[in-house]
Order: sequence, then structure tokens, then C-alpha cells
Amino acid sequence: MKFFRVAMAANLLAVCTGQTASAATGNVLFNGTITATCTVTINSNGTMTVSSNLQSLSSHNAGGSAGSAQVDTTGGVTLSVDPVTITTVPASDTTATTWTPTFATSGAQTIAETGTATALTVPGTSTVAVNLAGTKSGTDRFSAGNYQATVTLRCE
Repeated sequence: MKFFRVAMAANLLAVCTGQTASAATGNVLFNGTITATCTVTINSNGTMTVSSNLQSLSSHNAGGSAGSAQVDTTGGVTLSVDPVTITTVPASDTTATTWTPTFATSGAQTIAETGTATALTVPGTSTVAVNLAGTKSGTDRFSAGNYQATVTLRCE
């Protein structure tokens, strides 16, 4: 019986030796997920100058300049500026100042100057110009001294 099995196996092997193996294929799937994201890189700070009537301290005034940032995004995010909460003013300036931050973008997406949260729908890199204006009302005027305000650019 043992000899019979060995003979059958040898016979089967001899029959199969002349045949090629059949080919087989399989698909390997790859999945990936990218969540909506963005990064903000500050390129430069802005400069505010005072108007001739001493009621406006702004990056839009002559000699002033916008701050600059770079935003890289996948799209599907919102760009905004927070209300100004951090300011430094001279002790002699005791009247109220209304601070108004705005921004505009160019590059992957163009947004005209606004202070309103705006959707960034296009992936890519945009340059953001951030402006700030401080205003006095009525007969109030800016006093001599150093002023500083912080604008938070938010991308989420």
C-alpha cells in the first residue's frame, strides 16, 4: 500500500511537470484621509501712523504698513481676525479708542479687505495683509507716545 501511494504521487508529479502554474492577481487598496487644515506663518509686523487730525492711528495712513502672513491650507477652513484685546497706550491717552482689524488675501484665494470671517475653499498658499485702525470720536485725539496693539489672525 505504501508503494502504491508513492507510485501514485510520482505519476501525478510526472503529469503535472509539463503544465505551467496558473497566474493569480489581487488588488491592494490604499486609503488616506486629509482633514481640513491650515498653518499661519507671520512674515512681518505692521506699522500704524497717525492722521493729520490726530483721530486715526492706522496702517492705512500715509507711512503705515500692513502686517503680512502666509496661510497654507487644504481648503475647507475659515480665515478671520479676532477683536483687538491687547493694547499698550501712553498713560496720557485716557479716551476710548475703537480698534478695527481687517485682512485681505492674494495667492491661492483672493479676498478683498474685510473684517468678517471668510471661507478659504481653495487649497494652496495665500499671502494675507493684516491692517489695523484705531479711531477716536468727537473731540478726542491720540496723545504723544508709543502705541501697540495685537491682532490675532485665525484660520480654523
